[in-house]
Amino acid sequence: MKKICLIAGAILISLLCPAQKKNVAKARSLSLQENPNFAEARNAIQEALENEETQALAETWYVAGLIGYEENKRYAIQATLGQKVDPEKAGEAVLESYSYWLVADSLSQIPTYDKKGRPKYDTRIRKEIQKRLLEYYKAQYLISYGIYLNEQSDYEKAYEVFELYLTTPDLPMMQEPKLQEQMPKDTIYNQYTYYLALFAIQGEDHDNAIRILEDIKDGSYQSLTCYQLLYQEYFALKDTAEYVAVLQAASDKFPQEPWFLQNLINHYIFSGQQQAAMDYLKEAIEREPNVAQYHLIMGNLQETTKQYEAAEASFNRALELNPQLADAVAGKGRIIYNQAVQINEDATAISDAKAYKKALEEMNEMFKKSLPFFEKAHEMDPENRDYMTTLKSLYYRFKMTSEYDAMTEKLNQ
Repeated sequence: MKKICLIAGAILISLLCPAQKKNVAKARSLSLQENPNFAEARNAIQEALENEETQALAETWYVAGLIGYEENKRYAIQATLGQKVDPEKAGEAVLESYSYWLVADSLSQIPTYDKKGRPKYDTRIRKEIQKRLLEYYKAQYLISYGIYLNEQSDYEKAYEVFELYLTTPDLPMMQEPKLQEQMPKDTIYNQYTYYLALFAIQGEDHDNAIRILEDIKDGSYQSLTCYQLLYQEYFALKDTAEYVAVLQAASDKFPQEPWFLQNLINHYIFSGQQQAAMDYLKEAIEREPNVAQYHLIMGNLQETTKQYEAAEASFNRALELNPQLADAVAGKGRIIYNQAVQINEDATAISDAKAYKKALEEMNEMFKKSLPFFEKAHEMDPENRDYMTTLKSLYYRFKMTSEYDAMTEKLNQ
């Protein structure tokens, strides 16, 4: 009886396998016909994918991917004709075929052996997949879908989709020279890699963001911005050693961009290392003496340590190098303004009425002396709110009503 059951089971398996192969053929036919039925095609192929015999066949997985390929092709034609296409469905069709074809290719590389033990590979399926993946790559369907996902704030999936596109040239099946020639890692590729980093940042995936930015920061696309983003990622992780290293490297690489030096000096200042900030800036000025921004920052730093004469000299040097540097003009006014503030604070401790009055007169003279500098800075940079706020207080102090009202209105706007 047991033997009969085993024979019956073997007969059942032999019957099932041809049935599932018919499902593979059915799925292919339903996808390729003039009016395709993709839902039925997926139902048919799903049975074959779940069967032990047919799920081990590369052909099964290839046809499974063919369904999404044909569906996306229909969407592409509709888009060309100006018809509305659901980007979600089109993108998912591409992803579906991609995932199935990666399995199909791996199965196609499992050899069968002839009577002499020589391996044989299913080259037909690999060639079909190569052709279609190259078509996907050139058409940039995944890029379009990734951008759509990013617009929907689905940053994690946008990252996955872009990564799939960018790793296509690295797939083992795509390493043939003729294929590589058609998938150059050029400026556009670098641009998309940069976007991949942005998606990781938006999704707060700091590790991947850092990995990508470290890889592309010295490349040909948005190098300066990559350094800025890399600093911010390390800063978010509170990795002081790494973000300081990034700032130092970027300051050397982009001497004309003060952003890195400013943040580096801010780090030293806020961590109580003012001398380190000053030393680093002096070194930078020795290296690049004609960078106006360095002298501006030096003036700001000297001002905070109340080295007013040295600060004024630094601001003057910055203006010699760049006469349009509004911050240097404002810096000269701020030196005088802050000294007036200091006189006012010190005056509170004066008990003698005559001396107190003299101190107030000196204070007002200093405030009045600072006014033209802020007016000039405002003229040079009319949108700077710091200048406007200071001017508003000075106009109020000196009862310059029309100027005060005009500045108040501008600030409110």
